[in-house]
Amino acid sequence: MTGRRYEEIAAGFSKCRILVIGDLILDQFVWGRVSRISPEAPVPVVEVDRETEYPGGAANVARNLREFTPHTYVLGIIGSDPQGRMLKRLLADAGIHVEAVQEDPGYETIVKTRIIARHQQVVRVDRERKIRPTEVQFARALAELEGMLPGLDAVIVEDYGKGLIQQEFADEIGSLVRATGKVLAIDPNPQNPLRWHGASVMKPNRSEAFAAAHRPPSEPIEPVENDTAVSEVGTILLEEWACENLLMTLGEQGMVLMRPGEAPYHTATRAKEVFDVSGAGDTAIALFTLALSAGASPNEAAEISNHASGIVVGKLGTATLNAAELQRSFANLEGQ
Repeated sequence: MTGRRYEEIAAGFSKCRILVIGDLILDQFVWGRVSRISPEAPVPVVEVDRETEYPGGAANVARNLREFTPHTYVLGIIGSDPQGRMLKRLLADAGIHVEAVQEDPGYETIVKTRIIARHQQVVRVDRERKIRPTEVQFARALAELEGMLPGLDAVIVEDYGKGLIQQEFADEIGSLVRATGKVLAIDPNPQNPLRWHGASVMKPNRSEAFAAAHRPPSEPIEPVENDTAVSEVGTILLEEWACENLLMTLGEQGMVLMRPGEAPYHTATRAKEVFDVSGAGDTAIALFTLALSAGASPNEAAEISNHASGIVVGKLGTATLNAAELQRSFANLEGQ
């Protein structure tokens, strides 16, 4: 895809209206340095320099979208605790619409704390308690979705397996969105095996795809076109999920897009260096969905998604990218 064609597609990004549904997480980063080992145990002592917080999980998908369109909405549940209030404030301060975010005093906001020393993650501390939504919360979420759908171009379901996305909720989302003909993008979680049917795009990574297809993991083969295991898994999932597009992210091998009756389309990674893969999948589904909504073909959307993911893995933390960075990535391709 040429840089000029990218600019034609990108011109429509700011008009796209996209809702993200999923598990909302607060990502905390504790940044410091290690200069000694603890006398109490053979572990490093991290001397803290600073702490930062970012929207994580499904909230990070919304954060990626907000860099390109002001019409970004999020639907999920947080606790009525300091962490939940911070997460909601971070989203609102970023210009993301949070009217469909429910606060529940009985819910504990999910927090992932990463300790980083000299650009290396030392340990991650997770604070989470999976709680199934109540009937009242479920009904309110569906009412919010139904009311918003006429004004949307796409819906992304980001399942981090933390309890929000249950089968009945998944069924209702699929039914409502398909009835409107809007783009429906799903990032499934193999630890929360649900029946999905008829989505515009399903986006598992390689390990998730193999798990969903009940196939044992295998070592990647170069070139990807000769990796029969990937082709077999893709064929199984296209039939099982009855989706229009299957976008399988392959890490250092980039992505492969599969469609019923068509040859797989492989786009090689654009990453120059890989510092942190946190949130790369969020970027991938956000930009693929955004590009489809703006009129890109599936292959073009895969190229845009791949360029975007290649940028964020070169950053530390739960990173996003902006429009200028993505435009430069395509401009650099033109100059090669």
